Amino acid sequence: MIDKSSSVAKERSTAREDRFQGHDYYNLDELLSDDHLLAREAVRAWVKQEVSPIIEEYSERAECPTHLFKGLAEIGAFGPSLPAEYGGGGMDEIAYGIIMQELERGDSGIRSMASVQGSLVMYPIYKFGSEEQRRKYLPKLASGEFIGCFGLTEPDHGSNPAGMVTNVKDDGDAYILNGAKMWITNSPVADLAVVWAKREDGKVIGLIVEKDMPG
Repeated sequence: MIDKSSSVAKERSTAREDRFQGHDYYNLDELLSDDHLLAREAVRAWVKQEVSPIIEEYSERAECPTHLFKGLAEIGAFGPSLPAEYGGGGMDEIAYGIIMQELERGDSGIRSMASVQGSLVMYPIYKFGSEEQRRKYLPKLASGEFIGCFGLTEPDHGSNPAGMVTNVKDDGDAYILNGAKMWITNSPVADLAVVWAKREDGKVIGLIVEKDMPG
């Protein structure tokens, strides 16, 4: 069992000894709850142990350290503010920001991977997906069993939805999706993608596309 009071006190004191910790000139830490500080302590410790020692080597080889995904899930970095019933952490947005800040201190790519997984894949499915889709995908994304990506950016129009060329047609029994995307974070290792495309009426919609779907 964690002694919350001693753990929080330790987090406050060791923050001053961390050479990567900026000065808290406005005493913003005093506005954080004990739960926020515990989350920060846990993620910071994980980054120091698992990310910092190996990330430079992976960066030089231009490789993704996929073995870190399980650990990211275990520390609650995937969908921390989504409801627990779908595998999320049930935390507030401040906690989400703290977790991402700590990951960023270790490596921007790792933070980006987690941000995409939680905010650009899991959240759209939670917010706009059917209950069947939530039950099917969110727990597996939260646990790291599935890795997701967010398909918006296109070769000729960047991330401008108004200029989007990728289109989708409802063929009755299936959707026909045509187009190209690029610069998609997580795509080389993703099991599914939330792909954004224009319908025939010009409305932009998102589609869940699994890696092994035909087409």
